[in-house]
Amino acid sequence: MDRESQLELHRLVADRLKEAHSRVRSLQVPEGVRMALSRKLLVITGASKHDLANAARRLDRFMKDLDEGRYPEGG
Repeated sequence: MDRESQLELHRLVADRLKEAHSRVRSLQVPEGVRMALSRKLLVITGASKHDLANAARRLDRFMKDLDEGRYPEGG
């Protein structure tokens, strides 16, 4: 992947992480569920520092789960 493609992927992942955090904050779910979702996002954020492409795939799955109303158990 060339440098320009890498930068574009980094921008895309950063923008999508912001969107995901915003969506999680606005969900009407128990606090334990919100915390579990936030932890997942922190893991994806950390992964993006080492393997951006993998983090992008994980973020896609995370967003799809949000879209479909699949949340982790909180508690």
